[in-house]
Amino acid sequence: MWTLYGSNGSGSAAVEMALQRCGVAWRLMHASSWEDASARGELRAANPLEQIPTLVADGGAALTESAAILIHLGLAYPASGLLPADATARAQALRGLVFIAANCYAAIGVIDYPERWCLDGDAPLHDKVRAGARARLHRYWEMFADLFGAEPFLGGPEPGALDLLAAVVSRWSGARAHLKAQRPAFHATLARIESHPALAPVVQRHWPG
Repeated sequence: MWTLYGSNGSGSAAVEMALQRCGVAWRLMHASSWEDASARGELRAANPLEQIPTLVADGGAALTESAAILIHLGLAYPASGLLPADATARAQALRGLVFIAANCYAAIGVIDYPERWCLDGDAPLHDKVRAGARARLHRYWEMFADLFGAEPFLGGPEPGALDLLAAVVSRWSGARAHLKAQRPAFHATLARIESHPALAPVVQRHWPG
C-alpha cells in the first residue's frame, strides 16, 4: 500500500495516473504546504520541503520529486508501460522527464515564489522576475515540443510517464495557451493524453470542466 500526499490541481495528479497504470494499492492523503487544513504535519515529516507529490511506501520510505517517482514506478512495475521497454526509447523518456523537472518545474517555482530569489526585493522587482521566468518557461515548452513531441503519444502507442508529467506540468503559468498558438500539434497531443480513458477521470477530478 502506497500513500500519496497531494492536492487538487497539483503535480500529484501525474503520480495518481501512474499508480493506476501500475495497478497497485494506494491511498491519497490530502496535503500541501499552502493548505493548513490538510495533513501538512505528516507531509513535513515525510518530506521536510513539504513538496507534493510525496509518495510513501508501507515501510515508511519516502519518494519525492515527480520525475524520480515516475521513474521508480516505471522500473518497479515494467508491465505498466510507464517507461518504454526499448532501451533507446527509454533513454529519451528519462531525458524528457528530467528536462521537465529541471527546467519547467524550476521556472514555475520562480513564477510562484519570486520573493525566494530576490532577497530584500520589492514588488516591482518580483513582477519582473515573474515575467522573465514565465517567458523562459514558455520557451522551454517550445523546446520540449520540438525535442519530444510525437503522435499519438510521447512515449509510444499508449501514454507513459513522460506523457503524464508533460500533461500536468503544462497546465500551469499559461503554458497551454502559449503552446496552442506556437506548437498546435503538441497542444493537440496533450489534449489526446488527457482524454485517454485511463487518464481522463483523474484529469477531471483535478481540473473539473
